[in-house]
Amino acid sequence: MASDRDLVAAAGDGAIALKGARGDYDALLDRIGDARFVLLGEASHGTHEFYSDRAAITKRLIEEKEFTAVAVEGDWPDAYRVNNFVPGRSADRSADEALGGFKRFPTWMWRNTDVVEFVDWLRGRNARAGASTQAGFYGLDLYSLFTSIEAVVAYLDRVDPEAARRARARYACFEHFEQDTQAYGYAAVAGLAESCEDDVVEQLMELRRRAAEYASRDGRVAEEEYFFAEQNARLALHA
Repeated sequence: MASDRDLVAAAGDGAIALKGARGDYDALLDRIGDARFVLLGEASHGTHEFYSDRAAITKRLIEEKEFTAVAVEGDWPDAYRVNNFVPGRSADRSADEALGGFKRFPTWMWRNTDVVEFVDWLRGRNARAGASTQAGFYGLDLYSLFTSIEAVVAYLDRVDPEAARRARARYACFEHFEQDTQAYGYAAVAGLAESCEDDVVEQLMELRRRAAEYASRDGRVAEEEYFFAEQNARLALHA
């Protein structure tokens, strides 16, 4: 069994010193090669150095490896507001404002100065890039159940008020839980409340049945808005 000294020595042999130079991550980029997915971890939530270096690596992946999606541990609707900002198609006037959707604790995970700088950089880079090589910003978490429900209904209010009425009726299954997802989960598992799954599935299916109609109404804008709504409906199902 390796001793602590052996482990330290092995770590030292494999470590690469970071000197703040452009070439710090050359070896890492070489190892990444032509991989389609790169996962960037961290040893803590909220440490400046991790956020700063992760942003530096991500910039190089976008510039040199032509990555077009940044997927973060954050809520889908909050991150999608940033996604609308970075290609310049939102009403937000700054990166700080675009990150204003992150309101669920811990807000500092994404609403911090390192992320503001990265989002500013991404918007500037997208402005110089062609449409096919622009990079987006997406959230992967499943904690925004009620925010996503509100987003689906708001979208349908704009494009199909009658469908919005049906959506409200289906999502009304959650109203007894006052936006407390854990309370719903406990009650459903314990058999104290009826599961809302069938209603949520039916809502997603109806949205998909109308996909072609909704997504073609006003070119790319309608397509993007439908995509956002469908992902929120999917998130409600998975959450």
